[in-house]
Amino acid sequence: MSVVETERHGQILIVRMNRPERLNALSHEMRTLLAEAWTTYRHDDALEVAIFTGTGRGFCAGEDMQESLKNGAPGGRQTELDDPFKSGALEKPVIAAVNGFAMGGGFMLVEQCDLRLAVRGAIFEVSEAKRWLLGGYNHGHIANVPYPIAMEMALGFRFTAERFYDIGFLNRITEPDDLLPEALKMAEHLLTLPPASRVNTVHMMRQMRPSPGPDMRRLAAALHDHGAKSDLMESRAAFAEKRKPRFKGWDDPNDRYQTPKLDTLKD
Repeated sequence: MSVVETERHGQILIVRMNRPERLNALSHEMRTLLAEAWTTYRHDDALEVAIFTGTGRGFCAGEDMQESLKNGAPGGRQTELDDPFKSGALEKPVIAAVNGFAMGGGFMLVEQCDLRLAVRGAIFEVSEAKRWLLGGYNHGHIANVPYPIAMEMALGFRFTAERFYDIGFLNRITEPDDLLPEALKMAEHLLTLPPASRVNTVHMMRQMRPSPGPDMRRLAAALHDHGAKSDLMESRAAFAEKRKPRFKGWDDPNDRYQTPKLDTLKD
């Protein structure tokens, strides 16, 4: 049984993550097979719309913590094949059908999709603040939500599908049995559009999404290095061992008061 399954429904491709026992955590094998699936979708002229979903209780739990601990480094290893969905090179639309937990990297997969449906009670979390030295500062900005909600997202609070629907992050909420039928209805609507209109409109809308400017990205890069790097693996070990983490914070306690600032950063 493959950890990534695909189904063709005419011009519609369903891409399904299939590690239900791990809430579809992103192992290197899964990342590789997703890159292959999205590459096939991109280059197959018989396919025009994709639906992205998962098996079991989770859409995707994000980084495979056990694999990271085994490799001795945070984050997943880079796949040999470029993933056009992840890189943004994919020109065709993708609909997220969120069947359960979407955490960390799993949330980011949903965020990358053009249209989004979720089952009632699905849980979302931007997890960077728990696993790195800087929280997911950009996600609320990209989603165009008010500052306090963006702050809540960045600090790793969990959101229900109902709340995300209320603030405009999701297009639809469904019952579990209706998730794929509703996603297929949305896909069928896209197929009624002139092909050039569909592709051009998706491209234009993607270009209009907010994104942090170069100054903010430069500051974020500095903040990612501001703190004890040992805490990256400690957070993962504590998660895997189901215990409270023992964070160090800073290698030099004085660094707490030396937070990088834009006016002190060099180009």
